[in-house]
Amino acid sequence: MQQRIAIALGTLLALAAIRAHADDTGWATTTLTYDGAAIGNLDGGAARSSTYVGNAHLRSLLDLDRALGWTGTHAYVDALWIHGGQPDAFVGDAMAVSNLSAPPNLQLEEAWIEHNLAQANVSVLAGLYDVNSEFDRTQSGGLFLNSAFGIGPEFAQTGVDGPSIFPRTALGARVAFKPAEGVVLRAAVLDGVPLIRDRDRLRAFQSHDGRLYVAELALLDRPGARPPGDARLRIGRNAMLPMYAGKLAIGAWHYTTTFDRLAPASGAARQHGATGYYAVADRTVARDAHDSRHSLSLFAQFGAGDPAVARFGRYVGAGAVLAGPFEQRRQDELGLAIAVARNGRPYRQQEAPRPTTATERSIELSYLAQANDWLAVQPDLQYVIHPDTDPTVRNALVFTLRFELSTDL
Repeated sequence: MQQRIAIALGTLLALAAIRAHADDTGWATTTLTYDGAAIGNLDGGAARSSTYVGNAHLRSLLDLDRALGWTGTHAYVDALWIHGGQPDAFVGDAMAVSNLSAPPNLQLEEAWIEHNLAQANVSVLAGLYDVNSEFDRTQSGGLFLNSAFGIGPEFAQTGVDGPSIFPRTALGARVAFKPAEGVVLRAAVLDGVPLIRDRDRLRAFQSHDGRLYVAELALLDRPGARPPGDARLRIGRNAMLPMYAGKLAIGAWHYTTTFDRLAPASGAARQHGATGYYAVADRTVARDAHDSRHSLSLFAQFGAGDPAVARFGRYVGAGAVLAGPFEQRRQDELGLAIAVARNGRPYRQQEAPRPTTATERSIELSYLAQANDWLAVQPDLQYVIHPDTDPTVRNALVFTLRFELSTDL
């Protein structure tokens, strides 16, 4: 614990020093963001209760071309403070009604360096890396607060201690290649266990960790977009490209370590490796010819996990997002979505302390109001059907009032 806090505090001091010396040259961009949410379970679930959850991010993007003369290279650091309660304890759900909620921590969320090759449309990244920042994600799904709409639970709840995603990331490397306009191939290899583990101790690449491999093919539609003249800015985490109008992506992941099987009675007790697949689609289907900020987008997610060693064998999510829903609120967004996680047969057949239903479902209605350049407010309502797939728990009605404060330093 002390080691982790020391690293995080050292990072904060380093970012402050970087910011102090970067003003004249402009080689560092630092942002402070605070997300807070008051969450209450209004009915059903494990208990009627409420809590507050907060995440503070201090992020800095460093242009190492300007700073050190390393052409096409930049670095990124995200120091994160997680605090507040655990709403899933009283909602009783499995998919997580809040994508802010996690055990309280002061930590590094990401810390990586990326180099983009000139005239090759290739990007190489290495360090502490969040897989969900590029893999298995949609623009439209980002509106919603349920964790399933960021990355499907059939992937998010795998591995020894989860994949390299919020709140615990792992060390690894990612390569991205853009063979043609609108086509991106990505692949990553990471430690099979997050960096923070074993009662908050920091360890990496232990012999029993194995590796996590992830690959994705994405087809992107950006009508009317003019790609930057510099090929280095056309791909990667710092790509200077507008938001897409359409995305279709398929991906796969694989762990190389050994897992305990959920229902070993009919076979081996352990299994080497686990594999899963996913697909996402996101499309703007209607847009106001006179005001591009007024549009309707639809998205869908599908995931297939490895039910022999992980709880959820299948996941399906879908939703709609209306941007600029009102004449005087062109910056706002209104969305409705549903997420369905299905238990695998081995999980339901194992000797469980209670019966289970086949699925947990969450229906979410959300409205994002952009108050000004630095403040956004988001009331959100979720109806969770069969929380934690427990037939003895009543369906939960959860209200969240979330806000975000953001400023450049």
